Amino acid sequence: MTDGTPARSGREAVDAVVFDCDGVLVDSEVVYIDAELEYLAGAGVRVERAAYVEEYLGLAPAEWRMRLSAEMLARTGHPPAAGFFAALDAFVLRAFEARLAPLPGARAAVAGLDLVRCVASSTPLERLTWKLRRTGLLDLFAPHVFSAEMVPRGKPAPDLFLHAAAALGIVPQRCAVVEDSVNGVRAARAAGMRVIGFTAGAHCLDGHDGTLMAAGAETVVDAFADLRAAIDGLPCDIALDDVSPTRD
Repeated sequence: MTDGTPARSGREAVDAVVFDCDGVLVDSEVVYIDAELEYLAGAGVRVERAAYVEEYLGLAPAEWRMRLSAEMLARTGHPPAAGFFAALDAFVLRAFEARLAPLPGARAAVAGLDLVRCVASSTPLERLTWKLRRTGLLDLFAPHVFSAEMVPRGKPAPDLFLHAAAALGIVPQRCAVVEDSVNGVRAARAAGMRVIGFTAGAHCLDGHDGTLMAAGAETVVDAFADLRAAIDGLPCDIALDDVSPTRD
């Protein structure tokens, strides 16, 4: 754990909070989406923004590349050219250097939690650490910063969240996940965790709260100021075997 505070006991619903990074702690999803859609349009592939958010947000990089390659093949008749994804990544990184910022209230809300906390993100570990350090949030979580690189399957599979729970020494059903993406919500539910949808990111469109609820979130908040109440409001009468941690 990061702050020396022991896990709570008693009737609280959870003992740990697992944060996604992009679109939850840092306002990066809007940067990703803007840059990726611009780059794809330049390659002759125009994707509707809402569909892109629902389909691609939160995916592990390998899964994202596989799905996007298939879509490009279907739309253009040929796969991405050699070096396409490396060039796209460089394009996105330049956008990050200009625009990346923490979500308003993130640091105060996280620092104020009397719970074990960690980050579990699809982002490769080196880039994930860079984002958290650049936005002044790394010290709140280190060393409990987990990347999809650490597990066989990324989101929407449950592997990353199960890995995080094991590393924290807390059963999955006593963890609450804060997620902004459908794929992340599905991964958390498949891991047997409680899920709070988060819609404060600039990328969240009207109706995104309903989309997250439909994917399995128990509640949705649109600001860090409301997170503590959402955590406290999770019902605590769920049995440990009510949800299988391996269900897809």
